Amino acid sequence: MMNEAIRAKRHADLSSVELSALQKLFDDEYMSDYGPWNPDAPYGYSPADFHVLGFRRTVLAAHVGFQRRVITVGGYDVSVAGTGGVLVDERSRGTGLGSRVMRQAQQVMRDEARVGFGFLGCRQEVVPFYESVGWTHVHATEQCVSRLDQTSVIVSVGGPNLICSAMREASEWPQGDIDLRGTPW
Repeated sequence: MMNEAIRAKRHADLSSVELSALQKLFDDEYMSDYGPWNPDAPYGYSPADFHVLGFRRTVLAAHVGFQRRVITVGGYDVSVAGTGGVLVDERSRGTGLGSRVMRQAQQVMRDEARVGFGFLGCRQEVVPFYESVGWTHVHATEQCVSRLDQTSVIVSVGGPNLICSAMREASEWPQGDIDLRGTPW
C-alpha cells in the first residue's frame, strides 16, 4: 500500500491529466477488442458520474465508475449506483488494490452519491471477487436498452447481477424483475 493513493472524483471534476490516464488504462486493456475508450459513451455502456481512481506511485492502476440512476425492481423505484468500468492494470492485479478501490467506491455511494444500493452486472468468473468485497448476487430477470444501438430492449435471465449496501441494507432489496431504464454500466 506504500506509494498508493485512492481518490474519488465526480466526472465533471476530472482533470485532462486524469482523463488521459483513464484513456490509457482502458485502451491498454480493451483497445484491440473494442477500440478507443470514450468517457461519454464507454464502449456503448452508460458513462460514470463518479470515478474512484487507484494510483500506484503516479500511475493510474485501478478504476471503478458508477452512475446514479433510479431503476425499477419489482415495480418499485430504487436508487442505485450503476457500477461499471471496474478495471485493475495487469501489473497491479493480485495486490489488493482492486478490493481497496471497490470498498472506497461503496463508501462514495453512501456518502456522496447517497443512493440505496450499488448495482452491477458481470461475468460469472468475477462474481467471487465482488462477493469478497461485500456484493450479493440477486436472481431476477433484467431488462435494459442495448449498449450496441441504444434503442433495442434486451431481456436477460440469471445475470449475474449483484448489489451492495449503500444507504440501505442489501436485505431491503425488493424482489422482482429489474428494469435498468437505460443502458447497462
